[in-house]
Amino acid sequence: MKLLVAILLIGFSYSGNAYINPHWRAGRSAMVHLMDWRWPDIAAECENFLAPNGFAGVQVSPANEHNVFDDGRSWMERYGPISYILTTRSGNEAAFADMTRRCNAVGVRIYVDVVFNHMTGSGDTGSAGSRANLATRDYPAVPYSAEHFNPSCNINNWNNGWEIRNCELLGLPDLNQGHEWVRSKIVDFLNHLIDLGVAGFRVDAMKHMWPGDLEVIWGRLKNLNTNYGFAPNLRPFVVGEVIAGFSVANDGFLASEYFHLGTVTEFRFSEQISRAFSGGDLLKWLGNFGEGWGFWPSQYALTFIDNHDNQRDGHVLTYKNGRLYKMATAFHLAWPYGVPRLMSSFEFVQRDTGPPRDAVGNIVAPTFDSNGQCNNGWVCEHRWPQIYRMVQFRNAVQGTSVNNWWDNGGNQIAFSRGNRGFIVFNGQFGVNLSQSLQTGLPAGTYCDIAMGAKVGNTCTGASVVVGSNGMASIFLSASVAEGFLAIHAESKL
Repeated sequence: MKLLVAILLIGFSYSGNAYINPHWRAGRSAMVHLMDWRWPDIAAECENFLAPNGFAGVQVSPANEHNVFDDGRSWMERYGPISYILTTRSGNEAAFADMTRRCNAVGVRIYVDVVFNHMTGSGDTGSAGSRANLATRDYPAVPYSAEHFNPSCNINNWNNGWEIRNCELLGLPDLNQGHEWVRSKIVDFLNHLIDLGVAGFRVDAMKHMWPGDLEVIWGRLKNLNTNYGFAPNLRPFVVGEVIAGFSVANDGFLASEYFHLGTVTEFRFSEQISRAFSGGDLLKWLGNFGEGWGFWPSQYALTFIDNHDNQRDGHVLTYKNGRLYKMATAFHLAWPYGVPRLMSSFEFVQRDTGPPRDAVGNIVAPTFDSNGQCNNGWVCEHRWPQIYRMVQFRNAVQGTSVNNWWDNGGNQIAFSRGNRGFIVFNGQFGVNLSQSLQTGLPAGTYCDIAMGAKVGNTCTGASVVVGSNGMASIFLSASVAEGFLAIHAESKL
């Protein structure tokens, strides 16, 4: 019975794999990537916005010492580590520890993006004890030397699993995780983060490391630190960056080889949901989206509309797409597939643009206007009302299934989540949606959270009247800025 309760609380099938449990506080069900935020700013955001609005967790950028690019401080520099010292442009170890303490105190879990497939290959700087010698592959602050790396080779054949796991990704010196010294240093690094209160990790370039080597490392990790509110004997949540396509075997390996190590990034979700809401597919085909499309089993899939990599590649929806991005994100959060992660960006024009910074290169803190929206270069999609209210929608409908699917044979769709929520999308260009639809909800008046919010006994935007039979007359203009309408049990007057 206790296991069944735990399954219901986290909102998806647990299936016995300890590394797919994100350890969310009951009633919460989505995380956000606050890319390149400073540790003090994340702590404040946990307390002032994320916890009050029902967010479950935060993925933070790499926390260990990294190289510094002199030509503009690209975001990519953090993915070239020079040591495992917890000092970055986001802050030092003391600030990191303060962040994890404050976020856990309000029930927001921290997941660290960790990089240990490789070390940096260029632009190395750091403290005197951390400076790397690339010619000799010497990283004294770990320490690593040439013997700890695989022999230098390029990935020439992306259908060759051996090359992918043993050669250099983008020319970065490839660590040999089969070497006992390398394993011990990685384990020490991850366990130190666990000691400091993290709930888990996003593992960069996981498909470039052998599953058998990772099994050994995982087996030496500590359980989560109970001093931060975790129950005893919990294993860290893991998201592995495993980029795979529609074929059963892609890039010479199976993504399922990593399922026992945690969840994996389901990039096909990102690509196909972006294609659908951009007009490349009819929305009516989304009725079995997820496993019905051949995606990975839901409990192993980390889902997202865009991430810090592919939002810069031009083939998925991003904050720059406004209305379509809001619609896709609303579907993402309303649909019961995978473990959802939202993206919170900063503005960029060039692919390698780094976070907003001052004249000497320090990251500047996000500031907020009178409506709570970010400015001074930060986008903060997670603060867009249509997005954070959909986080609340997802929390309200946990444990329910999709019912009452309706479509017009094209790009107008609607469905309910049990008797807890109902959502409608109008992606039909130039055609208003006007239908009497079954909502599955009890009779009453509900505030449309896409257009406004419930404040006291009134709606700041539109409202929907549900009759005693669950039916409602729905009108959704083709020109409405939000593109969707959503109501749920907590938005009832």
